[in-house]
Amino acid sequence: MDGPGSGDGPAADGGPARDNGLDPGDGPDERGDASAHVPSDPDINDLLATLTALRDAVDEDHEREKVRQTISLVERMPGSSAFTTRITKYTSRDMAEAFVGSVLFSLPLLVEGGVFEIAAWFAAATVGGVPVFLVAHVGFVLVMTAGLLYFADFRQIEISHPILGVVPRRYAGVLSVSLLTSAFMLLLWGRLHEGDPTAGERAGRVLVVWAAAAFGAGLGDIIPGESQGEDISEFDLDFDRSD
Repeated sequence: MDGPGSGDGPAADGGPARDNGLDPGDGPDERGDASAHVPSDPDINDLLATLTALRDAVDEDHEREKVRQTISLVERMPGSSAFTTRITKYTSRDMAEAFVGSVLFSLPLLVEGGVFEIAAWFAAATVGGVPVFLVAHVGFVLVMTAGLLYFADFRQIEISHPILGVVPRRYAGVLSVSLLTSAFMLLLWGRLHEGDPTAGERAGRVLVVWAAAAFGAGLGDIIPGESQGEDISEFDLDFDRSD
């Protein structure tokens, strides 16, 4: 009676022990496979690669957001390749840099009489009352600015908090700052109303200068890299304030 009972006991105890991972044939191999992917001399870029893999692996949205914030923090640390190539924030200093770039690139056109000729051509070349070349010019400026910011290899720009969920803030900021700068400089230097132009010609003058100003604003914004300061959100309102 004792023999079979004692024989069953060790066998029963031994079975679960092997099932719980005490079998020497399994554990070391798994640990060896995991350690095989660890670089011998890790750096920040290796950390970024690991965090990126973790971000893709997590299921919950809030966990993925936490990992994304950690990646953004690491990318701004000196030593990371993204520190000098990636831009994640849009600040008031970026808008000031865009303004300076707009002024620098628009100055040569403010004294150029060819701006008046182009504006007159835009106003005169109409199809069914629509200034088709002026519309094409505006489309060219929009496409050129988007290409400069997001498709050229100057910087890797991350789009965050787009206006109405569609328009990138930096894109809208560069276009708005350059357009306002163009109109202001033409008015300031007395070039907007010179020669008693029509309303269409005045608009054409602003839009001609806008092409150069938008290009300068984009370069002035992104070439210096990521600016210091607080990120500007579309609506920076907090309705859940606690005392």
